[in-house]
Amino acid sequence: MERTNRTLRMLHTKYISSQDEVNDFSWNSVLQTYSDKPEAEYRLIENDSPKVLRHLIIDKENDFSVINNITRARENARSVQDHITKEVWLCLNEFYHLIREADIEKNICSGDPVTSLDLLIRHGMLYNGTVDITMAREQGFNFLNIGRFLSRAVITIDLLTIKLKEYDYDLEKHADDPTWRFLLYSLSGYELYLKRNRGRIDAGLVIQHVLYNTDFPHSLLYSLNRLSRYFERLKTESTPENYDQLEFLIGRCSNNIKYSNLSNNSKMLKEFLPQTRNELLEIASTFNKFYFGNT
Repeated sequence: MERTNRTLRMLHTKYISSQDEVNDFSWNSVLQTYSDKPEAEYRLIENDSPKVLRHLIIDKENDFSVINNITRARENARSVQDHITKEVWLCLNEFYHLIREADIEKNICSGDPVTSLDLLIRHGMLYNGTVDITMAREQGFNFLNIGRFLSRAVITIDLLTIKLKEYDYDLEKHADDPTWRFLLYSLSGYELYLKRNRGRIDAGLVIQHVLYNTDFPHSLLYSLNRLSRYFERLKTESTPENYDQLEFLIGRCSNNIKYSNLSNNSKMLKEFLPQTRNELLEIASTFNKFYFGNT
C-alpha cells in the first residue's frame, strides 16, 4: 500500500508536469522503474500519456501496476484478518473495488486522469488514517510499519533516481531548475521545503531535504529511523541471533546514510543510491527469511 500511494502521487505529479512540456515530455525514466516491459516495448509508448497511465495503473499484465499492488495487499490482508481491524480490511477491500470501476478506467484511458488519480490518492490517505486510528499498537502494527517504512525508503530512492536520470545527473546545469518542485510534490514535501529554505529552489537543498531531513516523513533518514524504531519492538519475541543480524543490517544502512554528505556530488549519488537500495532489499530479504520463513 505504501508503494501504491506513492506511485499514484508520482503519476499525478508527472501527468500535470507533462501538460507544461507537451513537445519534449517523456515517461522513459518512470517506465524504467515501474514497468516490467523490455525497453524496446516501453519506448513505443513513452510519449503517450494515456497509454503509460493505463499500463502503470490498471494493466494487470504489468506486475508493478497499481492494481496489482492493491490486489496483492488485499490478498495479504485476507490471510491475516485476525491481526488487523475490521475497518482496515473494509477500507482496503473498498480500494480494491474502486480501482476496478469502469469510470476509473475510462478517465485514465480517454478522459480526465487527474480526477481518477485524485480519487485514488484520497482513498489511499483514508487507508493510512484508518490504520493509524484503529490498529492496536501490538505486533501486527509493528510488522505493518516495518513494511511501510522499508518500502517508503526504497520509493524515495526510486523517485530521486528518476529525477536525476531526467537531468542526466548533471546537478550543476540544473542547480536551480524549477522542475525540482515536481520531485517534492511526489513526496509530499514541497511546503515543508519552502518553509525551511525561504522559497529558494536549489538542487543541493532539495537533495539534502529528501535524504536527511528527519522532520520530513518521506526523507530517507526519517524512514530508516522509523524502521529501526518498529523493529526494536520485536526484540522480546525474536531469537537473539536473528534479531542481532537484522539490527546490524539496519544500523549499518542508517549510519551509511546519516554520515554521508552527497547533496552536490553527482558521481557519488549515482553510486550511493543503488548501493543503499540494495542494502534495503537485503534487509527485506533477511526479514522475510527470519520472520516469515521465506527464502
